[in-house]
Amino acid sequence: MFRDLPFKIELTRFGKILMSPASNQHGRIQGRLAGMLWSRHPEGEVIAECSIQTGDGVKVADVAWASSAFLEEFANLTPYPKAPELCAEIVSPSNSKAEIAEKVSLYLETGAQEVWVIYEDRHLEIFSHRGAEADVASSLF
Repeated sequence: MFRDLPFKIELTRFGKILMSPASNQHGRIQGRLAGMLWSRHPEGEVIAECSIQTGDGVKVADVAWASSAFLEEFANLTPYPKAPELCAEIVSPSNSKAEIAEKVSLYLETGAQEVWVIYEDRHLEIFSHRGAEADVASSLF
């Protein structure tokens, strides 16, 4: 029923459905990021629209990179009970700063080692358990 909607669908911890509109620019950035990760880290896999069970329901990372060990442990589970090593969010105009900050926290709490936040104005913020690691201009676009 929902699979043909042009939205990304997530669930809150209360079971409420959240739908985010898709844009072609978002998809272009997502494709470039996936290609870059795949070429630089072939020992794992890139996952687009990666569903992750968090403390606030199911969240969907725009792009994730998972090691071979992660994939061996969790295989084809949906959603993953733990976040892959790298989760990336591409900020859409409909995203608030609070929403993105919460997703960063949730992914890190659920096991991600790094979370990348990519803005359409060509900058990238990298977060780890130590906090903000970098805020740089990116050539992914």
